[in-house]
Amino acid sequence: MGQKLFQIDAFTDRPFTGNPAGVCILTEPADEGWMQQVAMEMNLSETAFLLPEKDGWRLRWFTPAVEVEMCGHATLASAHLLWERSVLKPDETAVFYTLSGPLYARRTGRGIELDFPATAPEPADPPEALLAALGCSCRYSGKSRFDFLLELESEEAVRNLRPDFGLLKRIPVRGVMVTSRSDAPGTDFVSRFFAPAVGVDEDPVTGSAHCCLGPYWAEKTGKNELYAYQASRRGGNLTVFVAGDRVRLTGSAVTVFKAELLADG
Repeated sequence: MGQKLFQIDAFTDRPFTGNPAGVCILTEPADEGWMQQVAMEMNLSETAFLLPEKDGWRLRWFTPAVEVEMCGHATLASAHLLWERSVLKPDETAVFYTLSGPLYARRTGRGIELDFPATAPEPADPPEALLAALGCSCRYSGKSRFDFLLELESEEAVRNLRPDFGLLKRIPVRGVMVTSRSDAPGTDFVSRFFAPAVGVDEDPVTGSAHCCLGPYWAEKTGKNELYAYQASRRGGNLTVFVAGDRVRLTGSAVTVFKAELLADG
């Protein structure tokens, strides 16, 4: 029998929107090169690999090009699958051991809540090539543990960006968040996320980026609970709750298909 592989749309309750993630539940440790090949074959922003441990799950994430240290949407997809397939009881907490430490997921009345470490930005001048690659100016520039953050003057400016991905790929950072206040009632801020250096030109909905965006906008607005929209072509909604050094992200997910992976590398 081949290995089961699932594709799940995260941060949405409708198929073909949100951010698609591959999820593979392993029964034994897998070769790192094989996992990278599977992620390359899936050609999604991330594919997650779950391996059961006695009190949780070892969780690793791969883009088509590299392994990454944190990924929100593929964690949400993984938790969704564990509950959907009754691997976890509805009231159980999903515990994941990752390169970013322990991460947690719980079911609530509003969806799946992820408990992640906050990665608040520190002010930092952007590399000259960054603004050139994006073709914009910014109100604020900062850097989190993983990415650059730029606040632009308007939602229109965020939505209208047409980056030079070839130039952007040469900047030595995982990714770039661009953000602004939202024009829409009931939404606090919008964002987009570009990461060509790790094989993802534009990510549809980026949970890990909101571990930085949440603290940033919480400080600016004075609100701990924020409603966010990632304005990619697919788009996605998140609720972001900032609690000290943790960020809780709430969203939904839907399974699009399951397959049997016959190639063992």
